[in-house]
Amino acid sequence: MSDCSFQSAHKRLSLHYFLYFSVLGALLPYLGLYLQSLNFSPIEIGQLLAALLLTKIVAPNAWGWLADLNGKTIHWVRVATGLTLLTGIGLVIFESYWGLMLTILLFSFFWHASLPQFESYTFGCLGDEKHRYGDIRLWGSVGFIAAVVLIGWQIEVFSVSVLPWDLLFLLMLVWLSAYLVKDGKRHHESELSLGFLEILKRPEVISLLLVSFLVQLSHGVYYGFFTIQLSDLGYDKTTIAALWALGVVAEVAVFFWMREIFSRYSVRFLILLSVFLTLVRWLMTGSLDDSLWWMIVAQLLHAASFGLFHAAAIHLIDDYFTGRHHGKGQAIFAASSHGLGGALGMLMAGYAWAAGGALLGYGLSAFAVLIAFGIAWHWTK
Repeated sequence: MSDCSFQSAHKRLSLHYFLYFSVLGALLPYLGLYLQSLNFSPIEIGQLLAALLLTKIVAPNAWGWLADLNGKTIHWVRVATGLTLLTGIGLVIFESYWGLMLTILLFSFFWHASLPQFESYTFGCLGDEKHRYGDIRLWGSVGFIAAVVLIGWQIEVFSVSVLPWDLLFLLMLVWLSAYLVKDGKRHHESELSLGFLEILKRPEVISLLLVSFLVQLSHGVYYGFFTIQLSDLGYDKTTIAALWALGVVAEVAVFFWMREIFSRYSVRFLILLSVFLTLVRWLMTGSLDDSLWWMIVAQLLHAASFGLFHAAAIHLIDDYFTGRHHGKGQAIFAASSHGLGGALGMLMAGYAWAAGGALLGYGLSAFAVLIAFGIAWHWTK
C-alpha cells in the first residue's frame, strides 16, 4: 500500500480508532446496566450481550473475503459503519426483549465487520514499521476512557436512558471518520504463499486461535456484569467509571511502550505472561470485590489481560497471514476470539451470575484462562 504510510496517515487512523473504541466505551460498561433498567433478568441480559458478540463469528469473515477480493478495504469499512448507524436507530426505538435482540443482531453484524478490515489497512500502511501500531492503537484506548468517563457522568446526573442517544451520536462520528481515510488497492506480495486453509491448519496458528478464544471467553463476566457487580456493592457510578477508565489507562501504557516491550521480550513470553496475569485478575475480581484498593490493582491488570495479550496476538496474526490472506487472517482472529469467545463468554456469564454470582462467574473465567495457559505453554512459537 505505497500511497499510505505512518507519517502520512497516523492522525486520521488514530482518529478513527479513537471514535470506534469510544463506542465500546459506551457499550461495554453500560449496556448491561441499561438492560437492567428495563427490568431484564441476568439470563436475558447475558443472552442480549451474547447476541452483541455472536455476529462477530460471521461478519468479519464475510467482510474479509470481500475486502481481499477487490482490495478496497476502506470502502467496506464505510459501508459497514454506515449500516451500523442505520440499524442502531433500533436501540432508541425498542425496549422489548425481541425488539432489542433483533436490533443488536443487525447492529452488531455490521459493527463487527469494520474493525478487522481497518486493522488490516493499518498494518498495510505501517509496512515494515508495524512496531508503531501501538502509537496509533493507543488512541482507541483514549477514546474508550473518554466515553466511559463522560457517559458515566451523564448517567450519574441524568439516568442510564441517555445511553442509546449517546451511541447513535458516536456511531455517526465513526462513519464520518471513515471518509477521512484514503482508500486504495492493497498490493499483495508477488511471491507464492500458502493457501488459507494450509495456514489455518498449522499447530501454532490453531493454538493461538484457541488461546485467544479462551482468554476472550473469560472476559464475559467482566464486560457483562462488572458495573452491575459494583453497583450492587454500593459503589457510585463515578467510582465505577473511574475503575473502567483506570483499566484502559493501563492498556494505553502497554500500547505506548509497545516498541520497547517487543524489542526486549519474545512474543511467546509476552503471551504466557499476559495469560497468567489474566488468571490472577479474575481471582481477585471475583473474591476481593468489596475492597476498592484490590479492585484498583485488578483493573491495572487490564494492561495484561487485554492490552499486552491483544498486541502480542495481533503481532503473530500479522506474521502468520500474509499477502492475499491478510484481511481473512484478521477476520478469523476476530471471529474466533471476540466473536465466538466473547459471545459464549457473555452467555456463560448470564447463567453463572444467576446461579452463583461473582464467585461462580469469575471462577469459570479463571478456569478457562488456566486451560489457555496450558495450551500456550505447549504450542506458542
